[in-house]
Amino acid sequence: MTYSNPRRLTRIAALGVVAALAAAAGAGLEAHAAAPSTAAVGSTAPASSYRGSGAGSQSVAGHGYGGWGGRYGYDGSGGAGGSGGSDGAAAETPALQPATQATAAQTVGVVDILTTVDYGRAEAAGTGIVLTSNGRVLTNNHVIDGATSITAVDLNTGRRYGATVVGDSPTNDVAVLQLKGASGLNVAPLGDSDTVAVGQSVTGVGNASNAPGTAAATGKVTALGQSITATDEDSTDAEQVTGLIRTSTDIQPGDSGGPLLSSSGQVVGMDTAAATDPRTGATVAGYAIPIDHAVAVADQIVAGVSSSTIQQGVPAFLGVQLLPGESTTIQGVIPDTAAARLGLAPGDTITEIGGQAVSSQPEVETALTVRRPGQQVSVGWVDATGTAHHGTVTLGAGPAA
Repeated sequence: MTYSNPRRLTRIAALGVVAALAAAAGAGLEAHAAAPSTAAVGSTAPASSYRGSGAGSQSVAGHGYGGWGGRYGYDGSGGAGGSGGSDGAAAETPALQPATQATAAQTVGVVDILTTVDYGRAEAAGTGIVLTSNGRVLTNNHVIDGATSITAVDLNTGRRYGATVVGDSPTNDVAVLQLKGASGLNVAPLGDSDTVAVGQSVTGVGNASNAPGTAAATGKVTALGQSITATDEDSTDAEQVTGLIRTSTDIQPGDSGGPLLSSSGQVVGMDTAAATDPRTGATVAGYAIPIDHAVAVADQIVAGVSSSTIQQGVPAFLGVQLLPGESTTIQGVIPDTAAARLGLAPGDTITEIGGQAVSSQPEVETALTVRRPGQQVSVGWVDATGTAHHGTVTLGAGPAA
């Protein structure tokens, strides 16, 4: 099987537009490796592994744009994307029913989410669930991961809204957005995921392939309590999401963050991942986060909780790309960022941030992670000639993490 978090990603490279089918939520795709994990409930087959695309630190078709400062201390390297292992339970699933056009009732409280990634180098899209009439929206973290701007389209009215990240939880694959200037939105009819049972009919709704209209994929619940181990394509940075609902719905790229509906039309889950047959590319299983769990995480985010699994807002952003390895030498500087205003340039080596000496990329990342956008920070560096410099700059807001 090949596994993916259903999102599309299109990167605009110097040589043109590069598109790759992938592992995350919405409109231009990035593939990621999958590894076996905890056995499925009631099955001897292993559950599958997934990871959403980290557009700020991943690459497509060999174009490694890397992480640009802020929480990112990465080297800009990356591959074209991975493939999966096997999932016996999924392989036994019969051909899924093709998706149909969602009804007006099925799109109540649903938005399309469109993002710009890596400061214009990429575009992505997914789906969101409206929680409040003033524009609080629930989606997957991997839908907005790496986004530098976010737009949401209300499927009930067609109105477009700019959106900000309230906070997210990468390990739970949950994020909360706030639509700017929104009021009077239709709210999604949330149900009780504790009532979900194997064999129950369900429908996954979302922005499949970012195509016109909204897709509705019907199927049944095939397993509960699934554990998924997510890794980058090089099998590093593993994260685990537990308690997922496995279904026979034909979840497609773009559906991530969309509602999984019960037969009565209530939201019982949030579409998150899909397993596909590498021989045909056909989806053989869909996965969803139980809505009770997703909303519980969202409530913590809205309450302002910050922890090892929940982060508020977006990270502070310096705007540099460091050379591969442990070096703090700058490979690139994004225009109109704090680094550019400070006069940092490729070939410079950062030696100090906020009065703290730094000599490795993790130290740079740590020094920036503890700060917030809008905060002033001192930076020391040595240029290519060996001359030392020092200055103070206001940090910007980085890509969603």
